Amino acid sequence: MRKICAALVFITTLAACGQSWNDPYPAADGGRNILYTAFTDRPKHLDPAQSYTEDEITFTAQIYEPPLQYHYLKRPYQLIAATLEQVPVPTYYDSQDRELPASAAVEQIAESVYELKLKPGIRFQPHPAFALDAQGQPRYLGQQVADGRQVIADFPETGSRELTADDYIYQIKRLAHPRLHSPIFGMMADKIVGLKELGESLQKAAKDKPADEWLDLDAFPLSGVERVDAHTWRIRIKGKYPQFLYWLAMPFFAPVPREADRFFAQPGMAAKNLTLDWWPVGTGPFVLSENDPNRRMVLSRNPNFHGQTYPCEGEAGDREAGLLEDCGKALPFIEQAIFSREKEAIPYWNKFLQGYYDASGISSDSFDQAVRVNVGGDVALTDEMRDKGIRLLTSVKSSTFYMGFNMLDPVVGGLNPRATKLRQAISIAIDQEEFISIFQNGRGIAAQGPLPPGIFGYEEGEAGIDSVVYDWVDGRPKRKPVEVAKKLVAEAGYPNGRDEKTGEPLVVNLDTTGGGMGEKSRLDWLTRQFAKVDIQLVIRSTDFNRFQDKIRKGNVQLYYLGWNADYPDPENFFFLLDGNEGKVAKGGENASNYANPEFDRLFLQMKNMENTPERLETVRRMNRILHHDAPWVFGLHPKSYTLGHRWLKNRKPNDVGNNILKYQRIDATDRVAARREWNSPVLWPFGLGLLVLALAVIPAVVGYRRRESRAAVK
Repeated sequence: MRKICAALVFITTLAACGQSWNDPYPAADGGRNILYTAFTDRPKHLDPAQSYTEDEITFTAQIYEPPLQYHYLKRPYQLIAATLEQVPVPTYYDSQDRELPASAAVEQIAESVYELKLKPGIRFQPHPAFALDAQGQPRYLGQQVADGRQVIADFPETGSRELTADDYIYQIKRLAHPRLHSPIFGMMADKIVGLKELGESLQKAAKDKPADEWLDLDAFPLSGVERVDAHTWRIRIKGKYPQFLYWLAMPFFAPVPREADRFFAQPGMAAKNLTLDWWPVGTGPFVLSENDPNRRMVLSRNPNFHGQTYPCEGEAGDREAGLLEDCGKALPFIEQAIFSREKEAIPYWNKFLQGYYDASGISSDSFDQAVRVNVGGDVALTDEMRDKGIRLLTSVKSSTFYMGFNMLDPVVGGLNPRATKLRQAISIAIDQEEFISIFQNGRGIAAQGPLPPGIFGYEEGEAGIDSVVYDWVDGRPKRKPVEVAKKLVAEAGYPNGRDEKTGEPLVVNLDTTGGGMGEKSRLDWLTRQFAKVDIQLVIRSTDFNRFQDKIRKGNVQLYYLGWNADYPDPENFFFLLDGNEGKVAKGGENASNYANPEFDRLFLQMKNMENTPERLETVRRMNRILHHDAPWVFGLHPKSYTLGHRWLKNRKPNDVGNNILKYQRIDATDRVAARREWNSPVLWPFGLGLLVLALAVIPAVVGYRRRESRAAVK
């Protein structure tokens, strides 16, 4: 009985404790300004010359600092200086090296020169690559330096130094390094003067060295990049390429110090993942202090981060949303960001509801619990979410998904009227609105062309609709009736879905990589869409590598692909349909092999223009050509739904600016209180169980004692 009573007292004592039973974090961290979040896919590359995916830039954008960045709050997206004193303005030169006015015609411009000038006093994070001995020589440089060491923390001494122009120049050279295989080298070799030649020189030099021997890039000149002084450098670009400024906001152009490159190239380092690809070195607001990509990754505040402040301007509604309350305050706000790997959606979701993750996306499994969709299609939080103070952030992503036609195919390809009408009919028949409702939980908008919202040239309302596929009815686009599509199929020479000459049924093939939950349902739905206009759809599933090979060789009829914006400019979407980017002929990104001379002419004109009314009119003309030719079935632009707890401040959706962590703030006191409230243990079942146990035990104990007493009397 005494043990049962003690158990009841113990349970009551636990209930009164400050930390919840199920809290996965140390009690000492409860009041700290730490952001807790999760990741699903482990990053493959953290080296800025190699990294290019979303799951990687989540980390790299917080560590590295390219010269430019995007304003956190303003929309449309606006480039501002990051480490530079100001956004550079190019100077143009002709083929005789004579300076041209800013208004010079594109065909006159032989080179564009960008001069970049650093803010003084920016320093790299503390790192052993900068540590010096008493003689001023690198502390950790030698044959056995990797012996007995497994992580960066095993190098106890660190150092730092000021950021210089040489660090940016060194990284540009790294794009040409033959062992790094930078995904943008080919494109930048066509843009930056001398980069292609540098790549050839490095290729030859690498052949003569062992695979693990360091290549000192300072020994190889790059003619198109010039050091002016310690804080200034110039980059020469072939012709006119205004989109180059957007690239200067990406980690590809972030500084890499020669010392770090040399440090990680030492014998034995790579075998222990002691590489720049595993342990980045930067000047940004955070450093990677823990890297276990199968379990968790930790970003900690960089003690050397220079004085950036929270913005004081934004767009309409930002002040009302509380996004300007921290105006002028020093960045970053949080001490650490702890990313835990969650392979399954349900545990991630449950931990978010318990307050152990500060933000979460919404998976299909939890969609109905999180939001409700009204009759008009408006989305709102459920009562459960509102009661917790959870906020819903929605935005249309700068992405597009589409079904492409192979324009080289004899049935669906070509610009002749027969094939064009067939493509138009299929575009009408596939009900994107229904697809979004059934398979996307409403998370998307039907595309009217290649450009998503937020990109210059995208237009709302009647002016922006695809008039081949939609009518404007009662203030909104309405998909044309199936009868219109059937009429187009007949005009294309396939009345009732049969070739008017041979009587053979019209069969088209869709190549897909297949797989994934719900894939069969989506393909069955798609087959029914084609059947509405009497076209038989055959699904040809294959693995990803085989699919890519078929796309490269043009051995497809129809295919599905998507594109995420590299930067917020229409050129970054329209180039996917530029004839000079044809996949089969040129090995480019135009997987449909679409080639319309007028579209190509307008594209060449548009891509070199500033965002003016003239450029908008050019974009409109390009869209009208695409609407008529229909090389794609314009699919959807996905919507991003993100939930954030009330204690997570300054969070705003941002699709192209990825260095967002420094702006976010945590109200740790509110979080501690909410976790305690939401995770209070339910103790009455334990108490009731112990009480039942006591009631069962008491008669037995009393009976036992009576028998013992009688035995003692005898």
